[in-house]
Amino acid sequence: MSTPLLVSTLAPEANIEAFEIETQPGKTTRYLITSPELNMKRLLASGLDKIFQLGPVFRKGERGRLHLPEFTMLEWYRKNCDYKDLMKDCEKLLPCASQAAGNSSQSVNLDGCQISLRPPYHVVHVDEAFQKWAGWSPLEICDPDRFDHDMAAIIEPSLPTDKPVFLFGYPAWQASLARLSPRNRKVAERVEFYVKGIELANGFSELVDRKEQEERFEKETKKMLEKGIAPYPRQQFFFDALDLLDECAGMALGVDRLIMVLTGAEKIDDVVAFTPEEC
Repeated sequence: MSTPLLVSTLAPEANIEAFEIETQPGKTTRYLITSPELNMKRLLASGLDKIFQLGPVFRKGERGRLHLPEFTMLEWYRKNCDYKDLMKDCEKLLPCASQAAGNSSQSVNLDGCQISLRPPYHVVHVDEAFQKWAGWSPLEICDPDRFDHDMAAIIEPSLPTDKPVFLFGYPAWQASLARLSPRNRKVAERVEFYVKGIELANGFSELVDRKEQEERFEKETKKMLEKGIAPYPRQQFFFDALDLLDECAGMALGVDRLIMVLTGAEKIDDVVAFTPEEC
């Protein structure tokens, strides 16, 4: 079983733009999924407790050494867990994937750097990383453009390279679908998984409060409009499902990037059958 690739609405994200598809002239616009997240959470709400999906996702305008407009995503969710459990999942998944790829040494070489895949992995708090390497606190200063620039230009290149890294505790304004920490409402229970500065996965303890999620989507929709991106229709089925959704967590992992890491490839083009320019 898998969720649809063509949907009537998506979670609003100002930094991710979807491909619009007009199935019939004059009819409702549909979208290629940027993530199966909303429908997978609907499955959890219907009674399933452990689910995963492996398949293509689509993001408009994404192209580069680590980016493709169509790529393969492994996404998994389960009830009664949080982002810390997702970190344990990754510590189990990566060595298993390496072994399945024929690597018995449990280490990989990327750009001449030997990286051990044996747990435990490094755990770094976002705010501590920014204060140490970028000289400012994103928990005290809300500056999305500066955050994105410094993350790519300063933080990611500064992360440890001897082992994979979990970067956790993102500022609340950087996580529209994540639950906030009960100890500090400025912090979202979101984690990203890195190997030598390459982001492999992004996950969080899921927000299951309907009212708060609706408010966050409204804020994110305003950001989309400010960027000239047409907003998506209301996510009514998803909001209704939140009324039935218990505590849960979910992770999305880029499979093509994982293959890059396991094979030592220099760019994502090296691990796909055809690049966008060849199709």
